[in-house]
Amino acid sequence: MGQTVLNSFPLTLDASSENIQTLNVEDVKTNDIYVFAADDKNINISKYNKSLFLTSRFTDSIRTPLNKSLNGYSISEDGNPLLYWGSQDAKNLKIVKYFLDLKTARILNFDFPENNEYIITSFQKNNVFYMLGKEKGQKHLLLYEFQNGKCEIKMFDLSNFNFLTEKGQAFSFSLLIRSYPIQKIESDNFNSLDKTSSINKMYVLEDHIILTFDYNTQKTQVLDLNLQTLEVKEKTFSQPDSKKTAKSSNSFYTDGKLFQIKANNDEFLYDIKDFDSGQILKSISVSKNDTIRFKNSPLLVQANNKKPQEVKTTAKFLKHLSDLSVGVSVFKQNNKNYVTFGGFVEYVFTNYNSMDDILGEFGIGARPSYDIQNKMAFFDSTFDSNFDFVSTKQSEPLAIDNIYYYLSTNKNASLQNILKLKDYYILSYYDNALKQFILRKFTDGFIREDNGNPIMNKSVFSRPASFGVIKTR
Repeated sequence: MGQTVLNSFPLTLDASSENIQTLNVEDVKTNDIYVFAADDKNINISKYNKSLFLTSRFTDSIRTPLNKSLNGYSISEDGNPLLYWGSQDAKNLKIVKYFLDLKTARILNFDFPENNEYIITSFQKNNVFYMLGKEKGQKHLLLYEFQNGKCEIKMFDLSNFNFLTEKGQAFSFSLLIRSYPIQKIESDNFNSLDKTSSINKMYVLEDHIILTFDYNTQKTQVLDLNLQTLEVKEKTFSQPDSKKTAKSSNSFYTDGKLFQIKANNDEFLYDIKDFDSGQILKSISVSKNDTIRFKNSPLLVQANNKKPQEVKTTAKFLKHLSDLSVGVSVFKQNNKNYVTFGGFVEYVFTNYNSMDDILGEFGIGARPSYDIQNKMAFFDSTFDSNFDFVSTKQSEPLAIDNIYYYLSTNKNASLQNILKLKDYYILSYYDNALKQFILRKFTDGFIREDNGNPIMNKSVFSRPASFGVIKTR
C-alpha cells in the first residue's frame, strides 16, 4: 500500500479559534516523533518512539498571550521539547519548555534587540531552533541560535558586498530583501514552484547557509555564510546567454550543483554548474520552434489551482511562461533528480463593492475585499545522477506525489504537516469529520485499490500550485 495509518487519536480543537496550529517533528538524536496541536486554549503534545508507539501525552493550557504564532521547536539535551511563540511585531519570543514526565511546563522570555528591523525566517537544524534577523541601518545579519533555554547570537558582516542592477545601479541589501523576501528552501524535500520562483532563496546545509539572489537577470549572486567561522564568501554565476532580453531568470541549489533557468517568448535556457568551481556541467537551449525533448510530462498551464491544461507547442508554452516569474525545483530520490521547470505568479486584487462606495460618501471607511489569482506553467523532467535525461513514459509516483494525491481526495483533512524520515514520509493532519489527529505513512509507488489495482494518478495533477504571495520583477 502506498499509505498506511500509523496512529490516530481523538482530539477536540476549538473550531472558532483563529490560532489553531500544528507541528510534526522528529528528535534527530533518538528518532522520537512529536506532534504538537494547539488552539487558543490548549496545547496537546503526543510523543511517539521510533516505531511510532505512543509513549507520552500531555495537554496543557496555553501559557502565552494571544496573537502569538508558533514559530518552531527545539529538543533540549535532557530530551524535553521547547516551543517558540513569536509576537507579530517580531520583538519578543515566549519560550515554553515542556517536562512530559512531570506534566509541567516552564516559560522563558526572550526580547530581540531594540533596533531589530524584522525576522527574515526561522528554521530547525539538529534539534536546535534558529532565527535569522536584520537590524535597522546595519550591514549585517544576525543569527539567533536557541538551545537548552539559552540564545547565542552570531553576526555575519555584509558590508563588503555590493548589490547592482543590470545597469550598474547600487541599492541596499535591506531594500532587496524587503522588496523580495527571502524564501527558505527545504534542502531534503520537494519544493513547489510557488516557492522556487522566488528570486531570493535560502538553503540550510550542515555548517553553512547559502543565500542566492536572482534580482539581476544576467547573474546569480550567492553569499555563503559559514556557521562555524562566521565568514561570508561571495560567488557569482553568469546566467545563460540568451539572444533576446529575458524578463525573468532564476536558480536552484542542490547537492553541490546550481541550476539556472532563463526564458522569454523565443527561448528556454538552463545551465547546470558545479557550485565550487563554477564549471558548466550542462547547457541547454530550446527555441520556440523546437520540441522540448527532456520532459516526462506534457507542457502544462494551471490557473487558480484548477486542473492543469496541456499546451501543445513550445511557442505557446513560452508565451505563457514569459509573463511569469520563472523557477526550477529539483528533488533528489533513489539516485535520480526529479526536476520541475516552469514559472509562477500570484496577483492580489483589491476590490470595493457598491455598498462600500455608498458608505464612503457618508465618511465611513470602505472595507476592501481581496481577490487572489495565480498562474503556473510547468513540465517535469527526470535526470540520472550525472544529470542526463531519463526517458520514462510511465514511472511510479513518489511518496510526495501520493501525499498530495491523498490530500486532493480527502476534503476533511486540515492542519497538514509533512515529515520526511529516512525511508518514508509521515503525513499528519486533523480530520474535521472524525475529530481525530491522524498520522499516515507514505512510500514511493502506486496507491492501490482494495482489488490490488494501482490508482494511476498523475503527479503533476496532485502537487499544489501555490501556498503564498510571490512577487515578480
